[in-house]
Amino acid sequence: MLHEVREVGRPRLGHRLGVGVGGLAVLLGALDAYVVVTVLVQIVGDLKVPLNHLERATPIVTGYLLGYVAGMPLLGRLSDRYGRRLTIQLCLVGFAAGSALTAVAPTLVPLVAGRAVQGLAGGALLPVTMALAADLFAERSRPTVLGAVGAAQELGSVLGPLYGAAVAAVLGWRGIFWLNVPLALLAAVAVHWAVPATRRTGTERVDLVGAGLLALGLGLLVVGLDNPDPSRATLPPWGGAALAAGTTVLVLFFVWEARARTRLLDPAGVAVRPLYTALGVSFLAGTALMVTLVDIPLLAQTVLGRDATGGAVLLARFLIALPVGAVAGGLLVPRLGERLTTAGGLALSAVAYRQVAGWPVDLLAAHYRWGPLGLPRLDADLALAGLGLGLVIAPLAAVVLGAVPSARHGIASALTVLARTRGMLLGVAVLCAWGLHRFQVLTAHLATPLPFGVDPAEYARLLAGYTEAVRAALRTEYREMFLATAAASGLGALLAVSLPGRRIGGETGGGTSGELRAG
Repeated sequence: MLHEVREVGRPRLGHRLGVGVGGLAVLLGALDAYVVVTVLVQIVGDLKVPLNHLERATPIVTGYLLGYVAGMPLLGRLSDRYGRRLTIQLCLVGFAAGSALTAVAPTLVPLVAGRAVQGLAGGALLPVTMALAADLFAERSRPTVLGAVGAAQELGSVLGPLYGAAVAAVLGWRGIFWLNVPLALLAAVAVHWAVPATRRTGTERVDLVGAGLLALGLGLLVVGLDNPDPSRATLPPWGGAALAAGTTVLVLFFVWEARARTRLLDPAGVAVRPLYTALGVSFLAGTALMVTLVDIPLLAQTVLGRDATGGAVLLARFLIALPVGAVAGGLLVPRLGERLTTAGGLALSAVAYRQVAGWPVDLLAAHYRWGPLGLPRLDADLALAGLGLGLVIAPLAAVVLGAVPSARHGIASALTVLARTRGMLLGVAVLCAWGLHRFQVLTAHLATPLPFGVDPAEYARLLAGYTEAVRAALRTEYREMFLATAAASGLGALLAVSLPGRRIGGETGGGTSGELRAG
């Protein structure tokens, strides 16, 4: 039997410092998930990838995601077995190695391999740090800390593109990854001094077969959903085969877990209903998140006439509100409980997405007015959507961590993050399928005006009418997508009603098993 050895009592300054350093490591990993957004053109140009074949460069982004998804469950479980501090340090060393490989890559293949190693190591930093917070803090104060850790992750999405552009302007795009090496190694040293050590007794083994099957199955699903050219088809040419293979491997994983003596997540002592309810809500929140990340920049460019930078600036309203909501959710849970905070956050986002779906044609001039005061509707709706999705991060993590014994906090945290990531991937697939289908239906009757044999003034009139009809079709498509997103958020709010209510823990750390003594 595996026992965790840690300290009893009120959280000390050292505990807060330890989780704070872990949060900085999470931020470092999160920055690199988004850092290539603003330097992708520079990278493909340096690697001699033709600009008319940019789809060949998509693995630069998806390679990171592949490593992120595939390795997270195993690394989370390893942190349960060998300790949070050692796992975080190994992840940071791996992150530095992946960054160095990316920085020296002469061609696309080694660069993608480096990005995959970065994702493998960086993806585990969030769930392991969340598990560390659960180890060190009592249930009463745990949500606040989890909210701060979640905010560090979401802050990476805001700062990543800006950070990448700023460093690349001085050091070039390779400098971004070279800079990661000393930063990651310094973070590993800081973790050694700030994160409390944990002694673990017992000889429980890690289910490497189950972890391998889960990693392979999830990886195949990522490959199957990654379409470099969605304008031609919903799935890539290899999509059907990859999805079928991934589904088969996942079935084998569940068969293995049902029969294996050592399991990736042992159901003994697990509160099954709260666990799976929280994972389902996290999945729906991830779906809403991804639709927003993709659709808002597209709407800005296709309907509002913004360029790529303008689309990113528009999305910033949503992205800034996410970490704010994460911190606020952590502060609200001790007062309102996980159920009300989660349901309230998703209900707020559902209302916000319903308002986004109803955006008028003259959106930039639309305001909410309270007497003499006015607030731009675009800013308010996006901020409320981000705030609502941010509110659910801490309570969902708290529910999952409270539903499992303390010796399995690492794998439980990994499953929480994984559920949201799976929702994001599904959001991309549904977005491509439904969006392309609806646009084709809405524009099937339109005839593209041609300038031949037509008076120039008449051609200009026809072209203006055609352009407006296309924009109207796009507005309809976006309205339907955001109505579906509002429905997903509303379903998540209803599902959250069955989560545990107010949970007031004692002052002696979290978890339901393990020997507690000074370590």
